[in-house]
Amino acid sequence: MATDKDPEGQQPEALATFAATARNDSRKPAEIGLTATPDTEPLATAPEAKAEAATKVLREGVLGRDQGAAEAVDALPDRTRDG
Repeated sequence: MATDKDPEGQQPEALATFAATARNDSRKPAEIGLTATPDTEPLATAPEAKAEAATKVLREGVLGRDQGAAEAVDALPDRTRDG
């Protein structure tokens, strides 16, 4: 079983793969395989925080009013924002 420090058995995070591909002339870098590395392992995020952000995004779309979605999304960890 994988831990926070041992990504063995996990798949690379999709956004990390997409970001690396975008920086590599639209080709997936060879070093990104089918198993996560410390650079591509999924970021630990509370499911409740992700659900709350998604709910706010959907509510804004339906209601057409600010529901705090931008702030909720910005509070989530995002590796692509930093690199």
